[in-house]
Amino acid sequence: MIITIREETIVQPLERTPHQILWASLVDQSFNVLISTIYVYRPNGTSNFFDANVLKDALSRVLVPFYPIAGRLKKNKKGRIEFDCNDEGAIFVEAETDSVLDELGDFVVSKDINMLLPKVDNTKDSYPLLSVQVTYFKCGGVSLGVTMEHSVADGTSGIHFTNSWARVARGLSIKVQPFIDRTLLRSRNPPTPCFPHIEHQPPPTMVPSKNILKLKESSQPFIVSMFKLTSHQISLLKAQCNNESVRFSSFEVIAGHVWRCACRARCLEDDQESQISIAKDGRSRLRPALPSGYLGNAIFSITPMLTAGELLSKPLTDVVRTIHETIVRADNEYLRSSIDYMEVQPDLSGLLPNPAKANCPNLGFTSWCQMPMHKVDFGWGRPVFTGPGSIFCEGLAYLFPSPKNDGILSLAIALQPDHMNLFRNYIYDFKRERSRI
Repeated sequence: MIITIREETIVQPLERTPHQILWASLVDQSFNVLISTIYVYRPNGTSNFFDANVLKDALSRVLVPFYPIAGRLKKNKKGRIEFDCNDEGAIFVEAETDSVLDELGDFVVSKDINMLLPKVDNTKDSYPLLSVQVTYFKCGGVSLGVTMEHSVADGTSGIHFTNSWARVARGLSIKVQPFIDRTLLRSRNPPTPCFPHIEHQPPPTMVPSKNILKLKESSQPFIVSMFKLTSHQISLLKAQCNNESVRFSSFEVIAGHVWRCACRARCLEDDQESQISIAKDGRSRLRPALPSGYLGNAIFSITPMLTAGELLSKPLTDVVRTIHETIVRADNEYLRSSIDYMEVQPDLSGLLPNPAKANCPNLGFTSWCQMPMHKVDFGWGRPVFTGPGSIFCEGLAYLFPSPKNDGILSLAIALQPDHMNLFRNYIYDFKRERSRI
């Protein structure tokens, strides 16, 4: 696919906003990475379909209340991230291609999908926190690639911003105003961590093995595949866990199933430890709960750990129970302790995104199922697809809903090629019990 850039502009807030250095929480510090989302729209027959001027005008308006996103990331003398709220603005790219949307199939992360994202150089000392690219296809369809610095907004805040932008484009007001102050997530004084917090410890590494599939280094190129799970297939998985006194969520059951499948596909030794880092929103878990418009990161890593032998020899329900119990323990006291634990660390580099926490033998798992991603309507209809635009390391997995509200969930996962070939065989194996390979 060939992309031609028509124009690149900087969109600044419509009016001057508070110029200040915005303090970033330790939770923000741990997400210093770019995150990208793709929205795909079919033409609706209107003459001004996805008019760039409408989008830019709405963006300039929404950046006024969401002014930190119009600023720049910087680091202070201690190496801590801060946000320079200076109205420098967001990058807006207009592009076109002779390709048609149908050539992209299911829109799984690929080189072609990456071309629909704005190019951001995050190696500089300061760079834009938001960049978007609108690409016009030969068929009349449009893709919107949104790349945001994760430390300024997690998924919940990011979709709040994008939906607010879309509402303004439709001539509506913002439904929930952003809450800017991040000091609600300061550590306690004095910091009093009271749990070991394995989520902040170095993750398990590969034990020596003679298995050729397992000897592949984690730096090997990975591929991304997408798998669709129907409501019936999810019910088959949940049926394996219906003897429990507690009802497990679909997310917990799918996470357990994917963890086992990845472990089996990677051919891990029985004594190999593996952790699954699950991203959970702490907004409603903290006491008091964070304001609904909280702009920032309130995502905490919940990290169950088992050996490969335990994962593959135990029934699915045991694995899911481990996940469920770990998530339940992540209450206000645990999350506050997590912040305190980060506060007392002498070296902040240990808090930065670490691909090893997802790389083989581990897994990173994020659900976008509770986010209103498919409601992003700029006035020309809702997207026909919304999903990750990029996955930055092996072992990361995203679960997200169908735009048709038909109960289908899509799993996008990055694995080494040899492992992916086996994973494809296991992900749709819903038998109650299966023998080990």
